Amino acid sequence: MNLVTRVKNALIKASTSYTNDVRRAYKRALKREENENAAWMLKLIIENEKIARKEKRPLCDDTGIPHVIIEIGEKTTPPNDLLVQIKKGIKEGLKELPGRPMAVKGDDIQRIEQSKGLYEDPSMVIPPSFLIDTTNEDSVKIHILMLGGGPEIRARTYRVFHRHDNRKLFEEVLTWMKTETPMLGCTPCIPIIGIGRTHFEATSLMLKAMANGDLDRQSEIEEYLTEALNRTGVGSLGLGGSVTALGSFVKIGPQRASGVRIVSMRLSCCAEPRRATIIL
Repeated sequence: MNLVTRVKNALIKASTSYTNDVRRAYKRALKREENENAAWMLKLIIENEKIARKEKRPLCDDTGIPHVIIEIGEKTTPPNDLLVQIKKGIKEGLKELPGRPMAVKGDDIQRIEQSKGLYEDPSMVIPPSFLIDTTNEDSVKIHILMLGGGPEIRARTYRVFHRHDNRKLFEEVLTWMKTETPMLGCTPCIPIIGIGRTHFEATSLMLKAMANGDLDRQSEIEEYLTEALNRTGVGSLGLGGSVTALGSFVKIGPQRASGVRIVSMRLSCCAEPRRATIIL
């Protein structure tokens, strides 16, 4: 199978199914949920994923914007025309899925104002610039992320004056999360956090946390954030209950010698993170 086809299939897989750890997390959430209405909603979310995966239908009407992270082993030679093949595979995947036609026509101002309407072709939804990094592994990994609009509206990338105290930093982040989670609507969520030196780095770390995070293996910090959100009682789709967050993904990068940390926080909704990985 050529790379274009593998990218196409990965995009469709990401858009129509959960990864195994998310699927298991939903089953655990259903077992612990005592609120009858919230438990009913969790059952519907689980059933929705089963149908979407079986019939290869999008998990959500907002099929998302494709984002690509490429991790290249330091001693690995990537395929020729790697980026070209990935872009072609994304276009084919959006057509076959199909993605929702969301690409806006026009020049810079017309696109902002959406005054020229939309392209009917879903493959016109082009991905932003790819994020490329090196790893110690002897492989090339291509992560496909499909990011929806709701979580983007509730996301924040901001500086935190931490006073050399990690508790100060995470309490500030929790304040954001507790403010945004009830307005997200599509809960339970998975808060995803990157902490770096610049806005670019923090956002990059957040995306890497989304690509590589594992709900079956949670750090002490991730468990702390999840438990704090669950105590809010927002519950599934705001119906109340004990499960507001399925888990958390946190990635902390290098830090600058200062009293400021840049934090990127995004609340993945109940259909996310939509992700798939190709290993070459």
